[in-house]
Amino acid sequence: MKKNVLLVIILLGCITACQPGKKKEEAMENQQETKLRIETTVGDITVKLYNETPKHRDNFIKLAKDSTYNGTLFHRVINNFMIQAGDPDSKNAPAGAQLGMGDVGYRIPAEFVYPKYFHKKGVLSAARQGDQTNPKRESSGCQFYIVTGQVYDDTALLSMEQRMNQNKTNAIFQQLAGERMDEIRKMQAANDQKGLEKLQEELSEKAIKQAAKQPDVKFTPEQVKAYTTIGGTPHLDGQYTVFGEVVEGMNVVDSIQRVATNPSDRPLEDVVIKQVVLLQ
Repeated sequence: MKKNVLLVIILLGCITACQPGKKKEEAMENQQETKLRIETTVGDITVKLYNETPKHRDNFIKLAKDSTYNGTLFHRVINNFMIQAGDPDSKNAPAGAQLGMGDVGYRIPAEFVYPKYFHKKGVLSAARQGDQTNPKRESSGCQFYIVTGQVYDDTALLSMEQRMNQNKTNAIFQQLAGERMDEIRKMQAANDQKGLEKLQEELSEKAIKQAAKQPDVKFTPEQVKAYTTIGGTPHLDGQYTVFGEVVEGMNVVDSIQRVATNPSDRPLEDVVIKQVVLLQ
């Protein structure tokens, strides 16, 4: 009898302890989403920020309030892919200058809310460095991109699913190698080929085992609908944090993606962010 009473008390305690978390999650979903207007030299783009990615949301708001984005460029533009901005070094950058390496001195932990938020056309995502130097896939503290992408048919999406599953092991290997980069550099400096080969075998075995434990990539009905109608960049899903989307001014985004660019994908005529204004 005492055991039964104790069990009831434990269960009640668990229910009580679990409720605040549930209420917090519901409150986050119901919380009004923040909107900002990105004013550029070719028109305005209004975005909303997702509450489920609070670190990215709060950082973007902070940078807007601090005028960090004022005068920066859309420095990397690729038609049918994305437009990227937010590099502090792009302010007043001379023509032809290589851009894209500027930052604000910190990274933001990844906040993947996948598959709910994915790379459909119009989403706002955080840029980042590659997996080898950034195995945790932390976001740049300031650089972001807006997806334009392209429309896929069902056959193309199926082929992409298959390629993504085939590349899964390689992606895990790259991540593991990134975590051992200091060790790899030392071996390279010492010309330790045997050591490098042994480490490669070790990481390959680990990658294969980890990949086998992960579920295969399978696009959700929502993803399939979006990618076969409005389009996007499905191969980026689960790789970069999606933290908002365009709600007005997608025509401006489209006009930016079509501008002429140099071999480094920088527009020949600067597209400048005049300011980012907090609306609500």
